[in-house]
Amino acid sequence: MTGTRPEFYEVFDDRFVTGRCTYGDGRLEVLYSGCRWAEGPVYLPAWRQVVWSDIPNDRMLRWDEETGAVGVFRRSAGHTNGNTLDREGRLITCEQGNRRVTRTEHDGTVTVLADRWQGKRLNSPNDATVKSDGSIWFSDPDFGIISDYEGHRADSEIGANNVYRIDPRTGEVRLVADCFAAPNGLVFSADERQLFVSDTRAGFVRVFDVRDDGTLSDGKVFAEAAGRPEARFDNLRFDADGRLWVAAMNDGVHCYDPDGTLIGRLDIPEAVANISWGGAKRNRLFIAAETSLYSLVTSVTGTHPTGPGHRPWASTR
Repeated sequence: MTGTRPEFYEVFDDRFVTGRCTYGDGRLEVLYSGCRWAEGPVYLPAWRQVVWSDIPNDRMLRWDEETGAVGVFRRSAGHTNGNTLDREGRLITCEQGNRRVTRTEHDGTVTVLADRWQGKRLNSPNDATVKSDGSIWFSDPDFGIISDYEGHRADSEIGANNVYRIDPRTGEVRLVADCFAAPNGLVFSADERQLFVSDTRAGFVRVFDVRDDGTLSDGKVFAEAAGRPEARFDNLRFDADGRLWVAAMNDGVHCYDPDGTLIGRLDIPEAVANISWGGAKRNRLFIAAETSLYSLVTSVTGTHPTGPGHRPWASTR
């Protein structure tokens, strides 16, 4: 690493440099500090704001890109965790405490999309991603029911930690994968032929082939935390060149080449829970890490949370 490259860019493979992943900001910007455990940042392009979750404090916060002001977006928020946008720019939220997935409509009302599977209450929905057909896929580990810290202590009615799909027409909740210790972040590949899911307790990122009928093949390991004892995989985001960026808790942010090689990492001062791309050019990485929301303007471009081909915030200015 040259002396001109900031120390928080750690290079494991030359592709992290030749892919120009290390040519962004020379410092991390702290946008806010004062959370108990920050998760789920998502950039709202129409408002130029980031909304994110402060789970133990049971609130959602928002940061304004123009003014830098931070305020409360929603309080008594159901111990929300992951947030994303649907194809119409509406906020999709995983509420751990309320054990449900919701949508915030354009008029501010909240619609419940899923709270049960086969008549049994969900555990504690964690993260969600939206496919181009409008279906919503979400992970359902037990993090929100194992204690009162991030939800409400309770027994699991399902007895397993799974990944589900919400049908956009019927609202049916369908089990799509059940091979996890604790499924967490999930994201589709650019062509939507693959679904990547992190398993926090198992220490893997798994990849599944997506069939035409919406079912998944048997998954295989794409990346694993073995050999890096500080790493625990949380949420996932792709950049426009197909590299997978992974929130890795005490091991910062990992960057994986499309072939699964760990090529670099960002060393973040706090445990990284979630990441999300935003800004007018989608080259600003927002990092929810323990007590803080960080920002890094990068030299790569991230994909939209509902898919690399979707550009609802393409600027006309």
